[in-house]
Amino acid sequence: MSAYFTDDCADELTKDPVFTAMLGKNTLASQPTLSRFFSHMDKDTLERFDLIAKELRKRVYTYNMPDMILMDLDSTLLETYGKQEGEGYNVHYHAHGYHPLVCFDSLTGDLLRIQLREGTKYSCNGVTDFLKPLLDEFQNDYPAVQLFLRADSGFATPELYTQCETNGVSYVIRLKENSKLHELATYLDEELSEITKRNVVDYAVVYGEFLYQAGSWDYPRRVVCKIEKPTGQMVHLSTFILTNMDLSPVQLIKLYCNRGSMENLIKEGKSGFDFAGVSSRLKVVNANRLQIHALAYNLFNWFRRLALPKEMRKHMIDTIRLRLFKIAARVVRSARYITFKLCSSYPYKREFLLTLENIRQLKPRLA
Repeated sequence: MSAYFTDDCADELTKDPVFTAMLGKNTLASQPTLSRFFSHMDKDTLERFDLIAKELRKRVYTYNMPDMILMDLDSTLLETYGKQEGEGYNVHYHAHGYHPLVCFDSLTGDLLRIQLREGTKYSCNGVTDFLKPLLDEFQNDYPAVQLFLRADSGFATPELYTQCETNGVSYVIRLKENSKLHELATYLDEELSEITKRNVVDYAVVYGEFLYQAGSWDYPRRVVCKIEKPTGQMVHLSTFILTNMDLSPVQLIKLYCNRGSMENLIKEGKSGFDFAGVSSRLKVVNANRLQIHALAYNLFNWFRRLALPKEMRKHMIDTIRLRLFKIAARVVRSARYITFKLCSSYPYKREFLLTLENIRQLKPRLA
């Protein structure tokens, strides 16, 4: 969480007074030790990271059990530089790298799951296997929590629809436009043309819905659509959303469009926690390193939600590091104690002390 991303940082931190005091050690691991630690990671380590994430989530939920989870599903690019195992050219991003799957809870910002994949994988490849452990966890451990899922057209696959419907997940997933969808929405296109007949300058929009069954589907599903005419343009733009929810078309389109916040969460993970720090030659090592960075992201997000003062809970990690983590202090050592003395003019003293008090009031379940 303190932004010491590279193995070389370990040499500077071996005798850091804060870290050694917290861990009760005279010295910490050096850079060679840390590098050996990473290089020994394997598939079993990946499974242990899944168990760690699951157990920590259970403990966090003892403080603040959510009523619902809004799963935002997406993929992103982690750029690579060299002949790293599993890297490849991704056509969508026009760059070499890995193409991991990510799933956030957009209501809390929690990173529910992330999985490293080869760079050439398409967005929906392996998505049902990726989601299965997460859905099983919530079904078994938190059956009262409502599950919602949003995804763009890259995840428009019948296997995902069936998985959501089987597991009681409400979803809104964008569909790629095709001639059949436009044919079913002809009545809306005509309605919009009638509305704009006398005013071709201002913005106008209409909403509607219909049942649609693609060739690979076993049965028809509900599609809601929005057809809009941008200001100053003559063309009509269409948006088609597949859903199993009963909300109105306007509400469902708005729910889907709000998934833009997902990009901010991905950006926070990359810039604030170095998700792109996948520099090893071996893919399995890079997959494990990504899980460590994801764990750091979640630890901070839980810390922000449970311990920070209310006015600081929307701050990004770089702001919190500047105001609460990396601050000047004088270290005074005695026979029995180590005392950290902050500057008397420290501008965030009140927030610092309030954060400490909030931490003291937490009573974690340790077993």
